[in-house]
Amino acid sequence: MGTERYTRSLEYLATAEKVIPLGTQTYSKSRKTFPPGLAPLYATKARGSHIWDVDGNEYVDLMSALASVNLGYADPEINAAVAAQLENGTTISLTHPIEAEVAQLIIDLVPSAEKVRFGKNGSDATTAAIRIARGFTGHDDVITCGYHGWQDWYIGVFPSRNLGVPRAYSDLIHPVPFNDLAAMEAELKARPTAAVILEPMTTDWPAEGYLEGVRELATKYGAVLVFDEMVTGFRFANGGAQEYFGVTPDLSTFGKGVANGYPLSAIVGRADLMTVLETAFFSGTFGGELLSLTAARVVLERIKSTDVIQQLAVKGEALRGRVQAEIVKAGVEDLLTLPGHPAWVFTIWNAGAPGIAEIKQLFMQEMSRNGVLMIASHNVMAAHTEADLDAVVAAYATVLPIIREAADKGDAASRLDAEVTGLGQSVR
Repeated sequence: MGTERYTRSLEYLATAEKVIPLGTQTYSKSRKTFPPGLAPLYATKARGSHIWDVDGNEYVDLMSALASVNLGYADPEINAAVAAQLENGTTISLTHPIEAEVAQLIIDLVPSAEKVRFGKNGSDATTAAIRIARGFTGHDDVITCGYHGWQDWYIGVFPSRNLGVPRAYSDLIHPVPFNDLAAMEAELKARPTAAVILEPMTTDWPAEGYLEGVRELATKYGAVLVFDEMVTGFRFANGGAQEYFGVTPDLSTFGKGVANGYPLSAIVGRADLMTVLETAFFSGTFGGELLSLTAARVVLERIKSTDVIQQLAVKGEALRGRVQAEIVKAGVEDLLTLPGHPAWVFTIWNAGAPGIAEIKQLFMQEMSRNGVLMIASHNVMAAHTEADLDAVVAAYATVLPIIREAADKGDAASRLDAEVTGLGQSVR
């Protein structure tokens, strides 16, 4: 089929890169993630659970806007509410009552939430959480476990991503492995610590007693415990992973699904901690932007009154089971596994398999060709229908035998429609 399937995507890339670094505003939508010529790069619209690229190709969307759309694209109820608010302004000169209304909805749902502040993206919220913890404790060092955004306080510790970040920031960050309480306590013993911030789950389930143990250690050593629930929030349970696992942190950060793709994030927590933000500076012109808050009100009210979040897990587990059957049928268990929570299932490739980089690229090429848009996970949403899930399974059934054959023959690279260079790991 060749690269002609993506002719306009390639043209847009060439044009966009003249005016935008990487040709996009989001790393995980760039050519570092989507190999040019093997997968689409630009899209014109998304509705329900489908997306259409600039070349007119239609896909079942398993990315769900990097897991930020839990209900579905262009949800009619959200659209109507936002359209009505549009007539009355988007960002106005005084605080609108909806700020407190949406804050109360979050407090009603999230165990750790006593007060709420809003930002526009995940990095806003995690940065605010760390500022609160440092202000409250008087300490500077932070223990991290997971991915927490692009800001200097966090990303400086990663050599592949810390260009432009002063070394002083890196010296204050101490990453620890997930499910390792001994490593956590060793870092807490080593120095006074402002915060422990972690994603309560990604690919691996927390070991029995792990999150409870982290809670106890943070309390024992006087550190503020922060759950980064950018993805798990309003996806694992109505109140996020903290409700799902029954462990309440001191502060929590939310984004993505809170407004079904509208730009909104939230930092929530104990009232005494949140009150630090009356002195510590955290402020933005668009924190009270009304269209996103209007969308969030619809989302949170639906979550509160229906079982929509529980249904994500039902759909996700059904899809995982059917895809696992195709993995076994194609004999690729040695190459591909599907760990994670049912609402956020990862496609994990065996890093030690020969030619695995090219095999992953071939997988993306063939899944895209068969009408499924995905990177490295199944991010199910309410709008996914049985027909959508059937289409995804059918794509796997077509693609996995190709992967098996390419792995056996060692010729995955020769099956690619374009030369692939400069790929990086996608981020959330």
